[in-house]
Amino acid sequence: MKKYIMALDQGTTSSRCILFEKNGKLVSSAQKEFAQIFPKEGWVEHDPMTIWSTQIAVATEALLKIGGSWDEVYGIGITNQRETVVVWDRETGAPVYNAIVWQCRRTAEYCRKLADEGYSELIKSKTGLLIDPYFSATKLKWILDNVDGVRERAERGELCFGTIDSWLIFNLTGGKVHATDPSNASRTMLYNIHTMDWDKELLSLFGIPESMLPTVMPSSGIFGYTDKRVLGGEVAIGGVAGDQQSALFGQYCFNKGDIKNTYGTGAFLLMNTGDAPYTTDNGLVTTVAWQIGDKVSYALEGSVFTCGAAIQWLRDGLRVIESAQDSEYYAKKVPDSGGVMVVPAFTGLGAPWWDPYARGVIIGVSRATNKYHIIRATLESLAYQTADVVRLMESSVDMKIPRLKVDGGASANNLLLGFQANMLGVNIERPECVETTALGAAYLCGLALGIYSSLDELRKNDKPDSIISPTESEEWREAHISRWHKAVERSLDWADFA
Repeated sequence: MKKYIMALDQGTTSSRCILFEKNGKLVSSAQKEFAQIFPKEGWVEHDPMTIWSTQIAVATEALLKIGGSWDEVYGIGITNQRETVVVWDRETGAPVYNAIVWQCRRTAEYCRKLADEGYSELIKSKTGLLIDPYFSATKLKWILDNVDGVRERAERGELCFGTIDSWLIFNLTGGKVHATDPSNASRTMLYNIHTMDWDKELLSLFGIPESMLPTVMPSSGIFGYTDKRVLGGEVAIGGVAGDQQSALFGQYCFNKGDIKNTYGTGAFLLMNTGDAPYTTDNGLVTTVAWQIGDKVSYALEGSVFTCGAAIQWLRDGLRVIESAQDSEYYAKKVPDSGGVMVVPAFTGLGAPWWDPYARGVIIGVSRATNKYHIIRATLESLAYQTADVVRLMESSVDMKIPRLKVDGGASANNLLLGFQANMLGVNIERPECVETTALGAAYLCGLALGIYSSLDELRKNDKPDSIISPTESEEWREAHISRWHKAVERSLDWADFA
């Protein structure tokens, strides 16, 4: 008897698997962190085989925890870190190089050259994106141009390119399916979000052989079935979406104007803009939210590159906390940050600054400063960055956001959410299940398999856990934001990759 929908949530720092019941209740989960590889300053890589092995391991572990079997799984939904690039051999499945992660800045100079040559408007008009190392196209070009023999093999049709969803689908199906969905394709800087197809002009600009590209299929639909040699049975892969679009879906943001923020490794604010792409000229990007059948939904997005990664830095870099959960406990040991500001621009800054050369700053330190002030200031930086993006979004669509739905690991931190409410002056709404990224993938899978009949049926599962209200004045808010912006200005244009 079928009981569970499995969500594979392949993130930047860990691989997770979560099993959901039809009503959206989380019944089992497993997670494994994996190594972050930093070959040079500003470079970030992952081992693709480690991503695959940890993902399949947690899938098995999540089932074993509840004594479940693959026969009880309706299907698998996949959600993933976006923009990260893998290139592998079509026959053997062997990667030709490490995965180049979305955070990686190695192509900053090439992106600057493209902008200087006047390609910004062309790329934005077709893809909705800004020219930035964040997106996939320049990472893929770097592999083709810098790894011995790879371009020749690619031009002979021997290699596959994919974002992490494609890499997982290929391995789960034993190499039978090379596919992606529009939410992931729209993050590559190679996909035309108006024609809903790979763009030949952009492929030519970046020198990408079309034979490398995955087939683009609707986000909710049957992508294929797992190979028996992989899982011991054939399980449908029924839903795929990039992690932020998946979280938007998992937060029930099905209507135009619905908005959410995810506090993950980065922080990502997305607004559903309905069935038409909405473009701006102020640092927000336009993206495909999802495709269900023939219906495409779009979103406006503001990206913060370093969010939960800043808490990891406190743990692994500074070693001032032992676990991410400790951050709230230690931050509460002081009433405020004592004038300290932390700008966690470890891999540059996203919206609204879009500066790949920015670097981290700790400023406002005095003899009275202790580690608790730095921990608190780091937590507060997550709220400051989100507030910048919210203000940008409000000015772009000419509306005041009435509330903010939140999710992701750091959304469990009540101190952070209280500070966030004060920085925005609106209520913060946290859902009963904060694993909305995985939940969105499960729901897309469930729709594809007929477990759910409609979006209205899904809405019945929407249950907020808590609402956090602001307690500070507008004057307090503006004073804090002004000081934050002074700190950010000191971080800009610091690194030089020339």
